[in-house]
Amino acid sequence: MNVSATLNVLRLFGKPSLCLPHSTISTFNDLPVPLSDAFWPSNPDIRAVVLDKDNCFAIPKENVVYKPYTDKFASLLHHYQPPHLLIVSNSAGTTTSDPSSSHASLLSRNTGIPVLQHSTKKPGCGAQILAHFLNAPGSRVTSADQIAVVGDRLFTDVMLANLMGSWALWVRDGVVKSRNLVSSIGRLVGQVAWSIARV
Repeated sequence: MNVSATLNVLRLFGKPSLCLPHSTISTFNDLPVPLSDAFWPSNPDIRAVVLDKDNCFAIPKENVVYKPYTDKFASLLHHYQPPHLLIVSNSAGTTTSDPSSSHASLLSRNTGIPVLQHSTKKPGCGAQILAHFLNAPGSRVTSADQIAVVGDRLFTDVMLANLMGSWALWVRDGVVKSRNLVSSIGRLVGQVAWSIARV
């Protein structure tokens, strides 16, 4: 169970705009590189990118890039490169879902991108993400508004970005449609709050 998401979703009652993305794409293949192009006309100075894994660039529970997305993934990796790319997953790298870090290690090897080791699941791990970028050798990140978060869930990925003061890019359709009841309810709640926030 994602306690962080459960507790933070209560914030949506007071501020539904927390799950409102700054930009939306259908699938990972529609990701603009550089990511600043996704946020026109604001054109922020995006220096680093946080990637969700499941149903964003990978099939859920798999630790490889979904084959149709390999070219786009390579383009992103070429433009930003570590230390300006970071995978933040609630299934790989968390102390609860991946206590041995075996999934995180495999995912990092397969993608060439570090995976955040975090004890608090999204959307509650913003401080750890910012600390990673501020302290990583060679990083040019100096503030949260230079970071874009890319993910398929409104009240984990998008809410994470808004709580951090970063930029949220919502992958609306993802790789596959989830049949998981908890995920489906989460998507529904997020989309309802998103609809309210747009009014």
